[in-house]
Amino acid sequence: NEGDAVFVVGETAGWLGCSVYQRDQAGGAAGAPPPVDLDTERRNGDFVRDEIHAGRINACHDVSDGGIAVALAEMAIAGDIGADIGPETVLPAHAWAFGEDQARYVITCANAAEFAAAAADAGVPVEHIGTVGGGALTLPETKPISVAALRDAHSRWLPAYMASRES
Repeated sequence: NEGDAVFVVGETAGWLGCSVYQRDQAGGAAGAPPPVDLDTERRNGDFVRDEIHAGRINACHDVSDGGIAVALAEMAIAGDIGADIGPETVLPAHAWAFGEDQARYVITCANAAEFAAAAADAGVPVEHIGTVGGGALTLPETKPISVAALRDAHSRWLPAYMASRES
């Protein structure tokens, strides 16, 4: 929804080992995959589910292949609305955007203070990273990408791929 706060639930360390970014941009699968902590996975997942049931979350997407940037792009396409994203981070922009740290979700909510307080009460780390609105997705150190361009790129790759495989 226009004006919603955007949060990342879980800790972001910028883990790029065995990531889609590592494979596609650096040409390999160097490094170990991110560590998995099942207790953290459950705590964060239970918190997100409880917040959805409480009606405090308007949209939610897990952070997995491609990291936060891909989750945000998929949310923008699904919701047909952009977002202005500008986290306060010391990580390099590519590590923040494409790292595949585990136990994370991107959520949007109407009341940022209430959501942050609920997270603190549950002992779940959250980071306010931006605001929903407009017709473009703007990530740190990038030019805005229109939601229409995201949708086009997302929907045309499969037909192009299949056409390239015809003999």
